[in-house]
Amino acid sequence: MTTVHQASYEILREQGLTTFFGNPGSNELPFLKDFPEDFRYILGLQEAVVVGMADGYAQATGRPGFVNLHSAAGTGNAMGALANAWNSHTPLIVTAGQQVRAMIGVEALLANVDATSLPRPLVKWSCEPSCAQEVPLALTRAIHMAAAPAPGPVYVSIPYDDWSKEAGPGVEHLAKRKVRTAGALPEQTLAELAAALNAARNPVLVLGPDVDASHANGYAVALAEKLAMPVWMAPSAPRCSFPTTHSHFSGILPASIAGISRLMEGHDLVLVVGAPVFRYHQYEPGDYLPADCRLVSITCDINEATRAPMGDAIVADIALSLRALSERTSQSSRAAPSPRPAPAPAADVEGALSPERVFDILNDLAPRDAIYVNEATSTINTLWQRLRMSEQGSYYFAAAGGLGFGLPAAVGVQLAQPERRVIGIIGDGSANYGIQGLWTAAQYNIPAIFIIMKNGTYGALRWFAGVLQAENVPGLDVPDLDFCALARGYGVEAVNANSSESLTTALRQALASNKPMLIEVDTRAA
Repeated sequence: MTTVHQASYEILREQGLTTFFGNPGSNELPFLKDFPEDFRYILGLQEAVVVGMADGYAQATGRPGFVNLHSAAGTGNAMGALANAWNSHTPLIVTAGQQVRAMIGVEALLANVDATSLPRPLVKWSCEPSCAQEVPLALTRAIHMAAAPAPGPVYVSIPYDDWSKEAGPGVEHLAKRKVRTAGALPEQTLAELAAALNAARNPVLVLGPDVDASHANGYAVALAEKLAMPVWMAPSAPRCSFPTTHSHFSGILPASIAGISRLMEGHDLVLVVGAPVFRYHQYEPGDYLPADCRLVSITCDINEATRAPMGDAIVADIALSLRALSERTSQSSRAAPSPRPAPAPAADVEGALSPERVFDILNDLAPRDAIYVNEATSTINTLWQRLRMSEQGSYYFAAAGGLGFGLPAAVGVQLAQPERRVIGIIGDGSANYGIQGLWTAAQYNIPAIFIIMKNGTYGALRWFAGVLQAENVPGLDVPDLDFCALARGYGVEAVNANSSESLTTALRQALASNKPMLIEVDTRAA
């Protein structure tokens, strides 16, 4: 007899989902029993950390990640991390153990009451199979749903007595199924858009994370160069889709209505590719666009297309669309945009390092293909101004702004990209939301480098307090944290740096090592 357990593992094996991220409870043990030798289980010490690691891993591999959570409590702990995965279009298959079927109705301990509603609206699809024989079909549907455009997390709650039941007839057809999508621009749409770009007096290109996720950065460069367009990254960008060293690169847009409109002045056509239009944050009202400025967006997400407050939208494959446009448009006779001025080298500060100086040292020492995972939210603009990010897949940030992403995601990205060095740049306020990820890095010898920007406060909140004119707000400072002691307690080597010399020495040591290392950087003078 083929059991549901056997059939499900064969499906996961055939679909390449042999790396699990999880934190098991009793409901999950029947699923994990007799764990196959060709699978690996990455243990996280808290569920938000588990999803954060899987999020980074899935984004960096470009393939779905597999997560195993513990019933309702584990799902609840992971919800903030699911918000980031949802907004970054990360394909995740999130499974959760459920009580045995006979005990769900009486709401026994560890029953996931109304399980399919719990993770919504942060998943594309949520399911609890109606019987044990539906479990393999639900798993295959979840795998294909997660990966289909627009990618995202899905959720399957599985009663733990289902695993030992006999699988239904025809289950052998599920394991090797493939589901493909084709979304090239229709010929008429391509011709119209290319004609509009060719005719534009001063077009501008705005890129979002789905360009990098589609491995289409090179097509974006070709299009920008052909049409002499300046290039902006969309606001709050969770990935870098254009080389920051390129002469056409203008920077990252502010997350405000009026702020974006001001920067679009003088442009008659805005082409947005692979980004929401737009992901605003601080409320700064104004016109969405300057007068006589047209906006067209290309997105893989129908929800992003329909909720945009202005412009025309096309739902299509990002890479195919950019490649077709770069081939169909004509070479412009316009002068190329002027390169943005290079920032002046940062000076040393007595007893501490400025964020600018930290980024300058990183630029000097880090490999050209280094990957940065950022959660130092008060230094985002400075980072985009100074860090060299020229390779595909060089940058990751929490797409929903949910803290706790950076440190676990750095672990997941490094696990996915062992041939590149991953450097997490994490604020001292942010770090404590996912600090348990250090243990996983140590236990599995994942050589990510964690730079903790220690200024003793929630810097982004302090800035926002000024914007909102909110005075005398409690809870903005986080003094007396010793990240070196915390790291050593989790088994990670750690050093403190409060000068250019000490940071340079520590970073060289970390880059030469094949083990994880934490560098606590004082960014506020004593």
